[in-house]
Amino acid sequence: MTYLTFHLIFLFPPLLALAVMQPRPLAGQGGPRGRWGLPLICLIAFAYTTPWDNFLVHRGIWSYGPERVWTTIGYVPVEEYAFFILQTLLTGLFLYWLLARARPAHAADAHEKPAGAFTHPVARRAGAAGFLTLSALGAALLVSGWERGRYAGLILAWAGPVLTLLWAFGGNVAWALRGVFVPAVLVPTVYLWCADAVALRLGIWHIARETSLGVGVLGLPVEEAAFFLVTNLMVVLGLLLFLFSERAAGHRFIQRLSAPISSPPERA
Repeated sequence: MTYLTFHLIFLFPPLLALAVMQPRPLAGQGGPRGRWGLPLICLIAFAYTTPWDNFLVHRGIWSYGPERVWTTIGYVPVEEYAFFILQTLLTGLFLYWLLARARPAHAADAHEKPAGAFTHPVARRAGAAGFLTLSALGAALLVSGWERGRYAGLILAWAGPVLTLLWAFGGNVAWALRGVFVPAVLVPTVYLWCADAVALRLGIWHIARETSLGVGVLGLPVEEAAFFLVTNLMVVLGLLLFLFSERAAGHRFIQRLSAPISSPPERA
């Protein structure tokens, strides 16, 4: 199986199904946010992942069968660049599908809920602290020079800071909409785990044993499982914060900082 065939079998069918099934308005709210959210996140994902993935291939951490791809740009096959966009679209469209069908207790009335319904300071701070810890763990693995921990370290050091910032800014929104947030992350992640396991078994791409921990999750190297989890977390969090930015705790904090300071009354 070639990399292109992999896309045709595993990514295009669910993408087409989700596109056809998308209700209107998009993401349950429509407007500029519904229309521009996915293109914006796709652009960011492509720009942020491209140099990182090229580094992985250049260092031999991730590789591909030359006979399985059409051509490369830099060190990476064009099909891999397409994967950045296709995965983002798959996860984003699934999130949109869930949001459009969410009950009022979740997303349909998110803009009308009182601000207090979206605060959740404990969940926001705990989540940000957890992602910051993962970032530090990734940096420690890289600094240690431990060869087997290099791939895991690169994933955590690459994704951890972004997730920390996203969650610190608006983790309260994800927590308030957790009935949508959790399945929006987990369902595409598990699906891509299964697809990735097939690709690895067929030799479409390879993970170097020398830079992997050697621990498996559902037949996958733990690093591959972590990659799809953290990337889908970034996609879903980014889209939720774009769609419901005014409910993010960080947005309200910035508003307070930028509010004009009232002058004391002048004495007669």
